[in-house]
Amino acid sequence: MWLSSLSSTQRDALLGLAHNVVVSDGLLDPNEESMIDEFRREMELNLNEESEYLELEGIDGIFDTRKARVIALLNLLRLSYVDGAFEIEEECLLKEVSSAFGLADDEFLLLDNWVRRLISLEEEAHRLMGT
Repeated sequence: MWLSSLSSTQRDALLGLAHNVVVSDGLLDPNEESMIDEFRREMELNLNEESEYLELEGIDGIFDTRKARVIALLNLLRLSYVDGAFEIEEECLLKEVSSAFGLADDEFLLLDNWVRRLISLEEEAHRLMGT
């Protein structure tokens, strides 16, 4: 969602953060892999490019606008739910990212709530379509 509006540097960093989220709980779910591929397609990145762990230090300088930070967090939250469980390790990591971005805890909760409602609406749409 809105990943095409990120700069090239931000796109690469988002893949690194996505990698951090996926490995944080120690399990790699096929749905997580599919969503990361979806991210790559939206950002027009090579589908075969491997993502690597990204240190959180300095990410506030990479995601240097509120818009870029919110886009990153919304997509990372969505990724964290794609396997059907928002694990404590994922939550802790995303709260760290949120903190590094200078967002307050209540803002993180608003973003999390928005993503959960989006997922619910997507599931409802799939049921309506019979898929």
